[in-house]
Amino acid sequence: MKNVLIFLALLIPTFLISQDERASSNERSDIQTNRGFGSFSIRGYVQTRYNRLLETNPDLNCEQCDKSWGKGGGFMLRRARMVLSGQISKNIYFYLQPDFATSAGDKLHYGQIRDAYVDVGFDDDNEYRLRIGQSKLPYGFENMQSSSNRLPLDRHDGLNSAIKNERDLGVFFYWASKEKRALFSRISREGLKGSGDYGVFGLGVYNGQTANSPELNDEPHVVTRFSYPFEYKNQIIEIGVQGYTGKYVIAAKNISEGVEFKNDGEYLDRRAAASFILYPQPFGILAEYNVGEGPEFNKNNNAIELQSLHGGHVTLSYKKSLFNQIFIPFTRLQYYEGGKKHETDARSYIVKELELGVEWQPNKNFELVVQYTMSNRRYEDFILRDNHQVGNLLRLQAQLNY
Repeated sequence: MKNVLIFLALLIPTFLISQDERASSNERSDIQTNRGFGSFSIRGYVQTRYNRLLETNPDLNCEQCDKSWGKGGGFMLRRARMVLSGQISKNIYFYLQPDFATSAGDKLHYGQIRDAYVDVGFDDDNEYRLRIGQSKLPYGFENMQSSSNRLPLDRHDGLNSAIKNERDLGVFFYWASKEKRALFSRISREGLKGSGDYGVFGLGVYNGQTANSPELNDEPHVVTRFSYPFEYKNQIIEIGVQGYTGKYVIAAKNISEGVEFKNDGEYLDRRAAASFILYPQPFGILAEYNVGEGPEFNKNNNAIELQSLHGGHVTLSYKKSLFNQIFIPFTRLQYYEGGKKHETDARSYIVKELELGVEWQPNKNFELVVQYTMSNRRYEDFILRDNHQVGNLLRLQAQLNY
């Protein structure tokens, strides 16, 4: 209870700041656009979390999503992002985003590059673009959705297991008509929890070892995506398909002694996924599912093998404006069965999880999320054998947008 009171006390000053004195990130972006080429904007967000309320199993954790789950966890800065971006000329756009809440071993809050890229347009409306640098991969709607927009506190395991930190270094081609780019912009401007403008069609090549990791073979991954948003009566719907293929190398430091693996540590890594989005006006649906193949630990013979995988999620939401404030109750059901190539021994997973929550936006610069998670996770490697953890926990997140 003492921890809860401290947490709430930290929030009170935020509520006292008038909404009229704050400019939203979308408003600031519009201001920068009106200034013309050669200018840039600075924006970002900070997330503070606490996950230990009503916790029933302190041994339940989630390495890829939130390291403050379970025993030893406490208050945590989940993200501290700053975005510098700008259309510096008619056909050149840049985007730079560091995160100052990165964990490194037992030390917290290191700075690390998340995005660093330039978009080069080839026509007057930049319908055809080439993105060069480190950026999010066009695979999965929720993967590309900013953590500042997403309703559940963490991305679902099904598609997020494909790409740690959702990013890699490469070159990507995007196309969308002027009308569709305007629709993507409208979705963002109206706070409909969009994923941003990654084109209607995307095609790219990238290292395949995920963000801020060196390339370990000479074979780049290839990814492609087609996602089409359209208006139907008073609704906006988006449907998409995507897939990637390549060869992933498991670094020796991520393999336990005694585990058998390919001599070069190289495994086929390929997936395909489908997405359906009904933007919340007021009722929203986000559904995604993927299938594929990748490395996974087999405890029966202590070996990392190429195995099939599958999983996805359904998220339901309802957006309600009340007393000039926004409330979005939501629920998500997810399932995943397969390996996680980034984790020790390509850890094997079976995940079944139900989440119930609500996001409250008293103004455009502050959000509070309360989420109750009911989790059933089996995750096993050479050390974690027969590791089946079931538990519930109440999670809190305060987010400042600037």
